Amino acid sequence: MTPLVDVMLVLVIVFMVTAPLLTTGLRIDLPEVKAASTPVKDARLLVTVTKDEHILFGEKDVTSSIEEELRTNERVQKESELYIRADKDARYGVVAKVVAAARSSGVKSLNLLVQPELEEVPEGAPGGKGGARTR
Repeated sequence: MTPLVDVMLVLVIVFMVTAPLLTTGLRIDLPEVKAASTPVKDARLLVTVTKDEHILFGEKDVTSSIEEELRTNERVQKESELYIRADKDARYGVVAKVVAAARSSGVKSLNLLVQPELEEVPEGAPGGKGGARTR
C-alpha cells in the first residue's frame, strides 16, 4: 500500500508545479458578447478608450488626467455611474487604468459597453440564404 501513496504524492507535486506554468503562456482572444443594448443616458458619462491608447471623456481627451476629470465632474460624483467603451484592440492596461480611476473617484456603478454579436439568420428563413428564388 505504501508505493501507491508515494505515487499519488509524486503526482500531486507534479500537478502543483506544472499547473501554474500552463496558465502563464496562454494567449486569449476574448469573444464578442451576446448582450442586450444598454441605453447611454448622457455622453458626458461615457469614457472611450481608443486602440491608440487615448482616453476620451465625452468628446474631451483626458488621457493624462482621467482620475482628476472623474473626481471633479459633478454629475459623475452625484450619480456614481459611468459607462466605459473600449476598442477591442485597446490594451488591457489602459482599460484597467480607467477602471481604477473610476473606482478611486467614487464611481460605484461601472458599465462596460460591448458590441453585441449579430445573430445569424438560419437558412430558409426570410432574409436568409437558401430561400426561395424568383427570376
